[in-house]
Amino acid sequence: METTRHFTATVYVVSDGAVALHEHDGIGKWLPPGGHVDRDELPHEAGLREVREETGLDAELVGAADGPGSDTVTPLPQPQHFQLADVNVHDGRVGHQHVDMVYYARADSRTIDPAPGEQPADDWAWFTPEQLRADAEAFESNVREIAAKAVEMVE
Repeated sequence: METTRHFTATVYVVSDGAVALHEHDGIGKWLPPGGHVDRDELPHEAGLREVREETGLDAELVGAADGPGSDTVTPLPQPQHFQLADVNVHDGRVGHQHVDMVYYARADSRTIDPAPGEQPADDWAWFTPEQLRADAEAFESNVREIAAKAVEMVE
């Protein structure tokens, strides 16, 4: 069986010392906004699009574009993390993976207003690093750790 891989972008959005997470209805885990990078998108653009669609927030990425540019080369915002996520595992074999570029962003509001067809606002919550640590069993360890780092870097 061949493993299929898709590029994805995830954004940990921070406002007033907390990060926005939703309980994903398909997998039952708390996750930040994110999704697949479309063919005509750059990864950071996909991440910000997903934030707008899923939360209604107008977020600003934290972290500068890195590297020299030229007339034909434009440095892109660097992800804070670059990871490979197993999405579909059957009988010990991985059938689908996400090559995920993880960004941090700042939002001026905590008002969640998803686009039509997205998970409802009630599925979202804002968590401080202390809340994430206090209820550690409710969150995947990577989500808990990355969320805490995002809050630390953005604040």
